[in-house]
Formats: sequence, C-alpha cells, structure tokens
Amino acid sequence: MEITFGIPKGSLQEATIGLFKNSGIRVTVDPRSYYPACDDDELDLVLMRAQEMPRYVEEGIIDAGITGYDWVVENNSEVVQVCEMEYSKATRQKARWVLAAPEGGRFKKPADLKNRRIATELVKTTERYFKQRRIPVKVEFSWGATEVKPPRLVDAIVDITETGSSLRANRLKILDVVLETSTVLIANRTAWKNERKRQKIENIRILLQGTLEAENYVGLKCNVERKNLERVTAALPALHNPTISTLSDKGWYAVETILPSVDIKHLIPRLKRAGASGIIEYAVSKVIR
Repeated sequence: MEITFGIPKGSLQEATIGLFKNSGIRVTVDPRSYYPACDDDELDLVLMRAQEMPRYVEEGIIDAGITGYDWVVENNSEVVQVCEMEYSKATRQKARWVLAAPEGGRFKKPADLKNRRIATELVKTTERYFKQRRIPVKVEFSWGATEVKPPRLVDAIVDITETGSSLRANRLKILDVVLETSTVLIANRTAWKNERKRQKIENIRILLQGTLEAENYVGLKCNVERKNLERVTAALPALHNPTISTLSDKGWYAVETILPSVDIKHLIPRLKRAGASGIIEYAVSKVIR
C-alpha cells in the first residue's frame, strides 16, 4: 500500500527533508524532478508549494502532506489536521502573520487603515480579518518582497515573521497579529478513513514528532558508588525514574536517564560533586512519549 505524500517546496523544503532524514527516512531530490526518491517503498513523494498543498490534499490528489496552518486557513480546506510540528525554515517557534505599517506614520491601529491599500500574500485571510472588524480596505496580492512596499506602493502590509527583524530593518511597526501559524501534517479525509493509509500516516507522525521532541533532550549516564547513589539520583530530573544497574565492580552502579538539554550545563557539575564519575552525555535521535 502506497500513500502519496507532499513535501513542501521552497523555504520549508530543506528543513523537511532534514527532518525526514533524522527520523530514518532518507529522501533524495533530483533538482530537475518534482518527485523525490526515498528508501521507504510505501511512500510516493511529490514536491509542491506549501500554498497549494491543502487544496491538493482536500481533493485527494495526494493523501497527506506537510504545509503551514496559514495555508489551510487561506484555502479554507477541509482536511484532517493530524498534528502540529514546531519547525520552520529558521526556528522551532511559531510564525505570525502581522499587520504592519511604517514607523512614525499616521497609522496606529487597524481602524486607521480605513479605505487604505494593504499588500499581502495571504489575501483571503486578510480580507476576512478586516471584514470581521468592519474596516473597509483594498487588499492586493503581493508577489514577494512585501515589506519594502510601504509607504510608496501601499499603506500597510500583512506579512509573515518569526523574529520581526526584517520588519524592523524596513522601519515597519506591528499594529496587530492577524494569524499565528506553524507547520502541520494534514491528510485527506477519505485517506484518513482507510485503515492502512491512516496507520502509515500515523507512523510518519510518530517518527517526525519523536525526532523533533528529541532536539530538546540528551541522554546521560554515569557510574556511582553505593554510598553516593541516593544523592546522585535525587539530583536527576528525568522523563521517568533513571535506569540503575549493577556493575561488575562490587558496590558500584550505572545510572542512565534522558533529561532536558537545557538542564545539562547545571546538572553535570552537580552530579560530579554528588559523587558521580564516568559521566557521559550523548545525543538522542527520538523521544516517543
């Protein structure tokens, strides 16, 4: 049983292929082809723009794919949102579509843009945003470089940002957040009802989410003499209780656990002072809860 799976072409492409690789699925892209090869015989991959992905998944042309939540909203697509995945082209945080206008200008809030011109790639969502607030505006599609258009070409923009650095560089200030978005795995409704296809899509979800989760954790093991065991284990934060096993040296134990990577810089010196030795930190490839 094959499922057709969409890989987002463009800014998310390399991050997605890297995520698949780290999860154990190797994807090879021929720059002249839109049909990548992979080492999973049950996956038929296709590259397509994230903006188009929800529509093709909704229509059943592909069974599942990775896109942005923003494009699901923009297309008003009726698809199964299998899960959210916190990764993007630059960071692991959610991005925001924001309404922005020139710094020091007359526009201080959305209502100030009445009857003004707004440029964006997210046209339908922006139109709905202003319609809900009963603010008449003219929304035009932007082909890119949206942040450079105010104030000469348009009065304001709705653009996507992760850090806000591009907006600041172009002397724009944020008036409001129109939509918060992240990367999502979506599936066609009919494919989701097919038991075998659903299981395959779920398998992909487990691998990808486990790989992303592992980025927040490291493995740690150490040797501990019996007299220091209680002090060392008390210092260990963990997903569950640490694994403790006896060593061939009488009175010594091996302690192993998985813990948040942010804790490691404080924890290792504390363990050393508590009596641990042979401390080893190692990377983990997946964390499946």
